[in-house]
Amino acid sequence: MAKFRYFALKKSDAPPSALKAVHSEFLRTGRISRRREDWLAEERRYLTHEEVAARTGRKLEAAGETAHERINTFHRSIRFPKLIFHRTLENQPHLGYCHVTSARTSFARFADVKWAFYLTNFFADIGGTEQFFERIRPDFSRMYFAVAIQPDRDSHTMAIDRSVRDNGVLFRTRDPKEALKNVLMLGARDVELRKIIAAL
Repeated sequence: MAKFRYFALKKSDAPPSALKAVHSEFLRTGRISRRREDWLAEERRYLTHEEVAARTGRKLEAAGETAHERINTFHRSIRFPKLIFHRTLENQPHLGYCHVTSARTSFARFADVKWAFYLTNFFADIGGTEQFFERIRPDFSRMYFAVAIQPDRDSHTMAIDRSVRDNGVLFRTRDPKEALKNVLMLGARDVELRKIIAAL
């Protein structure tokens, strides 16, 4: 895959032509000048992948903070810990995902399922193989999803629990309202509260 090149747009100062008395020029000639003598293409400053990844990370974590705040303001009996961190994709640092929170729940025939909630700035199919994101489509703005997780004894980290479903995905959506509803359903402790959330 070809590497992307990124450049920063330079914020230019007010052009010298803007300092002219435009109103007197209009009164003198009766025309508005559309010419700009300073309309020269400026030299682009290319960004490193690290700079792009840092910018992407700030945006993803800001979105994660907003999502966590909205989830925790729904009902006082549903509270989630704030566990916000991000990762960017290798060779595509303008794309990434943000971990928002994690908790545990029981649903259907599964008891005590640990899960994590994420958001991304792209849409993709979630695979059951080593490559988690497949067929990435950056033209869609965001994707929200939750996966079942379990501790991995070998690496001492959390891994996807594929025993819950084939790929461990509990839900995946583009709609932020549907994502909020699904997270609240996972976090609801009793049947009555789940009925209220389901009616939203």
